[in-house]
Amino acid sequence: IHHGNAFHIDPRYITWPRVLDINDRSLRHVVVGLGGPSNGVPHEVEFSITPASEVMAIVCLSQNLADLKERLKRIIVAYTYEDKPITADQLNAVGAMAVLLKDAIKPNLVQTIEGVPAFVHGGPFANIAHGTSSLIATKMALKLADYFVTEAGFGSELGAEKFFDIVCRTGNLKPDAVVMVVSIRALKRHGNGKDKEAVRKGLCNLEKHLENISHFGIPSIVALNRFRSDKDEEIEVVEKFCNERDIPFAVADVWREGGEGGIELAGKLIDLIHNKRSKFSPLYDLDLTVKEKIQIIAEKIYGAVRVVYTVNAEHDISLCQEIGLDNLPICIAKTQYSLSDDPTLLGRPRGFKITIREIKFSAGAGFLVPMTGKITTMPGLPRKPQAEKMNIDERGKVSLG
Repeated sequence: IHHGNAFHIDPRYITWPRVLDINDRSLRHVVVGLGGPSNGVPHEVEFSITPASEVMAIVCLSQNLADLKERLKRIIVAYTYEDKPITADQLNAVGAMAVLLKDAIKPNLVQTIEGVPAFVHGGPFANIAHGTSSLIATKMALKLADYFVTEAGFGSELGAEKFFDIVCRTGNLKPDAVVMVVSIRALKRHGNGKDKEAVRKGLCNLEKHLENISHFGIPSIVALNRFRSDKDEEIEVVEKFCNERDIPFAVADVWREGGEGGIELAGKLIDLIHNKRSKFSPLYDLDLTVKEKIQIIAEKIYGAVRVVYTVNAEHDISLCQEIGLDNLPICIAKTQYSLSDDPTLLGRPRGFKITIREIKFSAGAGFLVPMTGKITTMPGLPRKPQAEKMNIDERGKVSLG
């Protein structure tokens, strides 16, 4: 823009955010380019945290260097005054980005303290992005091991749904089983209490997550992540719940006992894989309209009764149809604290609506991102951040609170 604006970019419609790994709510919307003509053209921009970056998603969904470059080409950076998209390819930025990312697309091989190999590669958060590690790491691990376990961030309505509907489509993956990790602490939170009765009340949340997995035709097992404070009588409530529904259950005590604490879970999981065949299928057809795809996710996975759209969101839907992006899968940005878009609605909320504020286009990554409720891609610090509890003494010993 500073050098003549050959692409006729509308400075009010620059959509490519800057990213930082920091919590700073004041950076959500800022004005840059102040200070006179030599300092650029004044315009509003937004900052996001790095896990929300489309480049992060592209790295995690690319299957090789050529695929990476093709996806980078499709990134929409801005729009002209005529609402025509301007891409990274048009700006001749793809080559430089690919050079910077040539090593980043290679998985990091690490190991547990017991020597078990693991890939740690990529970090898109499941509440604001698609929430799983890279496809390259996943496919490499599938070639190298008899069994491969990958994490889908947060709950079934976030990381799992996006893994099934976005990642599995992209990589042609067919999951054999789901390990649903639950804790007594989380169930008590959803049961709004601190005793065994709260655990029982919180099971409605677990019930909905298991129901969500069933929509994809995949068998599941419940793994209870044991904490020191868990009581046997509380664990028995969860086990009874699973037994009544013929769902395999195992206590995972790997934090305290290492691999030994996961033997029961591993054995039951292998038994599930070999005795109950997966009938995996995605939740929706890509040829459906954008609103139809969002509606299916909201109703079947979240349990919403309806979806409402702001004026901005309606405009975004019209624009994505005009530029041919309406056949992409959906990657809803939503709070991780509730099945709804309201973090205060715990358990299994019913009768609620989902509000779509706007829809961001991740054309390079290959999905649309409806922004719901008050979710933001740049978090802010709480009233009392954890940093207040951190310190270091004169001997160099660090305490984290």
